[in-house]
Amino acid sequence: MDRRSGPSVASFLSALVAGVLSLAPRAALAAQPHHGGEANLILPDLSSVRVLGTDGHSLLMFGLLVSALGILFGVVALKQIKALPVHKSMADVSQIIWETCKTYLLQQGKFILMLEVLIGAIMVLYFGVLQELGAGRVLMILAFSLIGIGGSYGVAWFGIRINTYANSRTAFASLEGKPYPVYAIPLKAGMSIGMLLISVELVLMLGILLFIPGEYAGPCFIGFAIGESLGASALRIAGGIFTKIATLAAI
Repeated sequence: MDRRSGPSVASFLSALVAGVLSLAPRAALAAQPHHGGEANLILPDLSSVRVLGTDGHSLLMFGLLVSALGILFGVVALKQIKALPVHKSMADVSQIIWETCKTYLLQQGKFILMLEVLIGAIMVLYFGVLQELGAGRVLMILAFSLIGIGGSYGVAWFGIRINTYANSRTAFASLEGKPYPVYAIPLKAGMSIGMLLISVELVLMLGILLFIPGEYAGPCFIGFAIGESLGASALRIAGGIFTKIATLAAI
C-alpha cells in the first residue's frame, strides 16, 4: 500500500468534517419553524386604501352587492324556467329524475362529511401541531372549510334542480318545431349555474375581507380554499355531480 495515500485520506476526512460542521448552523436555522404562508396573513385596514377616489371598504361592499345580484339572477332564472309550459308526463319524468338525484345528493353529502373528518384531522395536525397556530385559528380553518364545502354542495344541488326543470321544458318546447326555445332554455339554465357558482364564492370571500378581523383573514381563506376544493373534487371526481348536471341538460 502506498504510504502517500494516508495524508490525502486524512485531509479529505478533515475537510468533510469541517464541511458538515459549517452546515450545522444552517440546518439549525432551517429546523426552526417559520411563520410565513397564507395562514399567518394579516390584512391591512381596507378603508385606508383608495381606488379612483373610493376607499377599499366601500369598493368591496359594492362588489358584495354585485355578487348578491348574481345569486338573485340564478334564483330568478330557476323560477322562470320552472314556470315555463310543460306536458304533465314530461314533468313527471323530470320529477322522477330529480327524486333519484336528490337521493344521490344526500348520499354524496354524507360521503363528503366523512371525508371532511379525515381532512380535518390532517388540518389539526398540520396547523395546530406543526405550525402551532393556536386553537382559535385552527377552529376557524375547520369552520370555514365546512363553509367552503357547503358552497360547492349548494351549487351542485341548484344545478341538478334547475336542469331537471329545463330538460322537460325544452322537450315540450321542441314540439313546436322552432329552434330558438330548444337552445335558449338550456343556455339560460347553464348561465344561471355558472353565475351562481361565481357569485356564491365571491360573496364568501368578500365576507371574509369585509367582516372578519384582518389578523384572522388568513386562516379563513385557507379553510375556505380547502373546503371548496375538497367539495369540488369529491363532487366532480368521486361522484361526478357536475357531469350529471351536464348530462341532465342534454337529456
